[in-house]
Amino acid sequence: MSNSHSYTWLHIGLGAFHRSHQAWYMHKLIEAGDNTWSITAGNMRGEDEAIAKCLREQQGEYVLETISPQGESKYEKITSIKNIVPWQEDLAPLITVGALAATKVISFTVTEAGYYLDTNNKLDQSNEAVKADLSGDTKTIYGVVASILRKRMLGNHGPVTLLNCDNLRHNGQRFYNGLVEFLQLQKDETLLTWLGDNITCPNTMVDRITPRPTEDLPQRIKEKTGIDDNAPVMAESYIQWVIEDNFITPWPNLASVGVEVVESVVPYEEAKIRILNASHSCIAWAGTLLGKSFIYESVAIDFIYKLAFDYITEDVIPSLNSNEIDLFSYRDIVLERFANINIKDTNQRVAADGFSKIPAMITPTLIDCYQNNKSPEATAMLPALFFIFLKKWHEGALPYQYQDGIIDKQLVTNMYASDDPIKVYSQNSMLFGKLAEKAEFEIMLRDKINELYLKINH
Repeated sequence: MSNSHSYTWLHIGLGAFHRSHQAWYMHKLIEAGDNTWSITAGNMRGEDEAIAKCLREQQGEYVLETISPQGESKYEKITSIKNIVPWQEDLAPLITVGALAATKVISFTVTEAGYYLDTNNKLDQSNEAVKADLSGDTKTIYGVVASILRKRMLGNHGPVTLLNCDNLRHNGQRFYNGLVEFLQLQKDETLLTWLGDNITCPNTMVDRITPRPTEDLPQRIKEKTGIDDNAPVMAESYIQWVIEDNFITPWPNLASVGVEVVESVVPYEEAKIRILNASHSCIAWAGTLLGKSFIYESVAIDFIYKLAFDYITEDVIPSLNSNEIDLFSYRDIVLERFANINIKDTNQRVAADGFSKIPAMITPTLIDCYQNNKSPEATAMLPALFFIFLKKWHEGALPYQYQDGIIDKQLVTNMYASDDPIKVYSQNSMLFGKLAEKAEFEIMLRDKINELYLKINH
């Protein structure tokens, strides 16, 4: 691609993960001499503006600290974010940038819960934020993107590639379906027609463990680099980004800096979601119950390591049956990454959003095992752990505030107040889909919960 063009990549959700991942790749491209693209970034929520303000004062620049499992540290000043969009209630500045003809890619990280999809991957129309956006507000990614596309269409500013950077299975397709359903509910036939010829939503798989920065990070960066940084980021050294080759617009040459552009993301995303994400949550729930604060401490406990190892080895790898990825090797790399003592990733961060993670990351393996005439003993330990973890939350006994974007507090209260909470839990179709009707699944879950109580209280 010629460097005579200047294209904008707009990113929505200016969090640490974007800055350790997509912005790092774009920085590498610029570092290699390709200045065709730059990132403009902004937030959907006002409460995220503190970091944006710091970045604005630093002209979008910040230092990324990466640490390998062997303890090797590296410090890089990231310079790919050229503009920080100021936040305002109606998101007009963000929408304006998204609608510009020069903006060719709009990416977003809003977490799994931020897509408001039920177990059938339909929009949760009962959600207050979704309801507000159907009436014209911009509280969800659908409301924001619909506003951008509408303005783009009216200005005749051409196609745009929409890129999901969250841990959602088939994330591009799921977002596209959610957006179409959203516009159908708004009865916006004109925009729906325009959509068909003017957007694509490639599926992606993103991977780099990015904990919340520790309080001593700015001081450490000052000592190592001499730079005063009020918005630094820390991450592990490992990084991966796999993107489906499905772009409707010009596209940065990210393949030249290590991004894998492939025909199908499915084998990669299945491996990552089931092996990394699901076991990560399992370790966080178990570690919390055993009084640990960090992932690296939790996975160092033999009982917890074995839970994750057995889940992957006995149930996930046979289910995936992938011939494109060495899954045994991937398992070992993932568990080594979790054990990185220098990455102070908290159980609180990783334990979040269980109500989204179980149906998305764990239930598919349970279902696969049953379909393969195999009892999912190892996988059943994960929802059993979450049941005990959730009970602690319900009792106010967790050592931190549990965050869950779609939790129904009344449903949880009613469940633990019932005569048989395990029965109610096992029959929750939002979590377990068609397994909620399976008597043997309830029996297994009951056994696993009782087994875990003995181990945890031992």
